[in-house]
Amino acid sequence: MTIREELELREVGMLSKYAVLSRDSRGRERKEEECDIRPVFQRDRDRILHCKSFRRLKRKTQVFLQPMGDHYRTRLIHTLEVSQNARTIAKALKLNEDLVEAIALGHDLGHTPFGHAGEHALNDICPMGFRHNEQSVRVVEILEKQGEGLNLTWEVRDGIRNHRSGGTPRTLEGRLVQLSDKIAYINHDIDDAIRGGILTEKDIPEEYAAVLGHSSKGRLDTMVHDVIIHSMNQPEIRMSDEVWKAMYGLRSFLFQHVYLNPAAKGEESKAVHMVTNLYGYYMEHPELMPEQYRRMMEKNESSREQAACDYIAGMTDSYAVQKFEEYFIPKSWKN
Repeated sequence: MTIREELELREVGMLSKYAVLSRDSRGRERKEEECDIRPVFQRDRDRILHCKSFRRLKRKTQVFLQPMGDHYRTRLIHTLEVSQNARTIAKALKLNEDLVEAIALGHDLGHTPFGHAGEHALNDICPMGFRHNEQSVRVVEILEKQGEGLNLTWEVRDGIRNHRSGGTPRTLEGRLVQLSDKIAYINHDIDDAIRGGILTEKDIPEEYAAVLGHSSKGRLDTMVHDVIIHSMNQPEIRMSDEVWKAMYGLRSFLFQHVYLNPAAKGEESKAVHMVTNLYGYYMEHPELMPEQYRRMMEKNESSREQAACDYIAGMTDSYAVQKFEEYFIPKSWKN
């Protein structure tokens, strides 16, 4: 018996009857020889962790564009906090922690530079539209490894695709990541807004603070405990009505005072301008895109519009600024 098979048997004895067992995965689109050490979801986690798209998240905006300070969240830090929250809850509920971690680490791989401003810009200009969850699936299925993709299991891809509000993950592990995403960004966006002078702790409405807590640590502790208590031995992931309403009330408060606040988001119009103009430039000059995207167009595997969208979505904030300056900002003449 291999180590992998021993680990799969251990899952049978340890995990909840509502968990997805690694040995019961629906599998991959392309058949592969099984690893002798790692079950399938652990293997998926490792593939995501080592891919280029994951590394680029460290230089992509979460909420604040290119903030002056080392302690604001990037898209990578957000991803790690989602993963940690989800793993904590999954362990308590005896769900498949490897599956939860793989979905969490992969859920934002397709996010654009400049956060949701970049996403909205591509959605407005690309004829096929743009949604970062669908792009994340495109990254792992097609774009990574020079067009080979990561060949992840069905369960991981389903969780990535459906992590946004309105999505319906088919596994409890996927639903847990979907909720953990909200728990993470609500808490860390408040923390970053306070750090940036946009909010103070006293600005948070007492009707929400009284339920969730009066500090970042308190709110996170309340939400995580509430999910565990109300989801234990249940075929669903849920919160109490009181905590759920307070969390969504706080989310609405953030939209009004942070996400749509001119002081915090005043630079976003410039980001939209950059993304929009980069897209137009690559539509006119497809030869300037990397070889992978040109090859996909030549083989009719991708339209010019899709290739431009793929390339820009994969850029970090700093690389997008660099390319914009290269194409649109005059340089000093030198002999």
